[in-house]
Amino acid sequence: MTHSPLNDDDPEQPSPVVGTSRPNLLRVLGPGLITGASDDDPSGIATYSQVGARYGYAMGWTMVMSYPLMVAIQIISARIGRTTGHGIAGILRLHYPTWLLAAVVMMLLTANIINLGADLGAMADALTLLLPAPRVLYVVLMAVICISMQLFLEYTRYVAVLKWLTLALFAYFGTLAIVHVDWAACAWGLVWPGWPWDRDMIVAVVAVLGTTISPYLFFWQASEEVEDMHVYPRRTDLYDAPSQGRRALLRIEIDTLVGMGFSNLVALAIILTTAATLHPNGILRIETSAQAAEALRPLAGRLAAEIFTLGIVGTGLLAVPVLAGSAAYAVGEMRRWPMGLARRPKEAQAFYAVLVIATLIGMILNFTPINPIRALYWSAVINGVTSVPVMIVMMLLASRRDIMGPFAIRGALRALGWLATGVMAAIVLAMFVTL
Repeated sequence: MTHSPLNDDDPEQPSPVVGTSRPNLLRVLGPGLITGASDDDPSGIATYSQVGARYGYAMGWTMVMSYPLMVAIQIISARIGRTTGHGIAGILRLHYPTWLLAAVVMMLLTANIINLGADLGAMADALTLLLPAPRVLYVVLMAVICISMQLFLEYTRYVAVLKWLTLALFAYFGTLAIVHVDWAACAWGLVWPGWPWDRDMIVAVVAVLGTTISPYLFFWQASEEVEDMHVYPRRTDLYDAPSQGRRALLRIEIDTLVGMGFSNLVALAIILTTAATLHPNGILRIETSAQAAEALRPLAGRLAAEIFTLGIVGTGLLAVPVLAGSAAYAVGEMRRWPMGLARRPKEAQAFYAVLVIATLIGMILNFTPINPIRALYWSAVINGVTSVPVMIVMMLLASRRDIMGPFAIRGALRALGWLATGVMAAIVLAMFVTL
C-alpha cells in the first residue's frame, strides 16, 4: 500500500460549488455508511433469516425499535474518535484500568474472529450455489481477496471500494420485490411483537440486537474518524479545534443517520423475505445465509434465490475487512503500535499482522471440526452480551468534559445512548434469567 495523498476534498469543508453551503450527500457519506452496510454481513443475514423464518412478521418491530438506538450509539462512537483523535481502545487505555481494556479487546477479538470465519464460510457456500466448485477453494479465495484489499489498495481507493460494495445490499430490496408479502401482517409486526416472550424469543431478540448493535461497529466507526483526520490535512481533533465542531458534527449525524437507516431497511427486507416465503411453508430453522438462499429457490423462484446469494458474497467482501480492521485497530491502540490503513504495511507491521492473522484464523476455522457457520446465531448473542459493558464505558467517557471538552454528549443524544445501553442490558439480563 502506498501513502494516501493529502486530500483537500474534505466533506467537512464548504462545497466547491459556488453558492452551495450545505454538505453534498455523496461527499458526506463515509464511515457511517460503511459501518451501517457492514452490519448486514453474512452472519447478520443468517440471523435475520432465522428470525424471519421462525417468527414470521412478528420480529419486524426490532428494526423499528433499534434504529434510533443504533444511530445514537454510533454517533457517540464517531464523536469520540473525531473529538479526541483516538479510537475507543485508545481512550480506554488513557483513562481506564488496563484489565478493563484487555477484557474488552479480548471479547471483541474473539467475537470478530468467529464472525470472520463464519462470513468467509458463508461466502464460500453462496459461491458454490452459483458456480459449483470445492468449497475450500472459495474460502481461501475470499480470504485472499479481503486481505489484499487492505494490504495493497491506497486508503482512499480502499474506502471507495467499500462504498461501492454497499450497493450489494440492494440485492435484498430486489428479492423483496419478487416475493409476495402480507403487508397487513407486516405493518402489525412493525409496531407490536406478536409472539410469546419465552426463552427462545428472548434469545432471538438478543441475537438481533447483537448483530444490529455490535461492538466491532463502535470500534470501526471511531477509528475511521481518526483515520480520516490523517487523510484530510485541515482536520484537527475537536478538543483542540472546537471551531471545526459544527460542520464535523453535522457530517457525522447525516452520515450515521443514512448509514444506519440503510442498514436497518436491508435487515427488514431480509426478515420480510424469509417471513413471506419460508415461515408459511414450515421452514422454521435456518442456520446459514446460504441455506436461506437455497430454501428460497423452490418457493420464490430461481431469480430471487440468485439475487439473495449474490448479496451474501457482496456483503461478505464488505464486512470481512471491517471485522479484521476493527480488531487490528483495537489491538494496535491497546499496544500503542503505529497503525492505520493509510500507512504502508512496513510502517505498521504489527497492525497489519493482526489484520492478516485474524482473517487467516477465521479462514482456518472452516477447516476444523469447529463449524463456525453453526456458531453464527450464538456469535450474534455473544456480540449482544459484549456490547453492554462496552456501551456503559463509552457512555461514561463520552459524558466526561475532561475527555470530550465542550463536545461531551448531553441532552437527547445522551438520553438515547443510555436508553440503548439500558435496553441491551435488560434483554441480556432477561436471557440469563430464563436460561
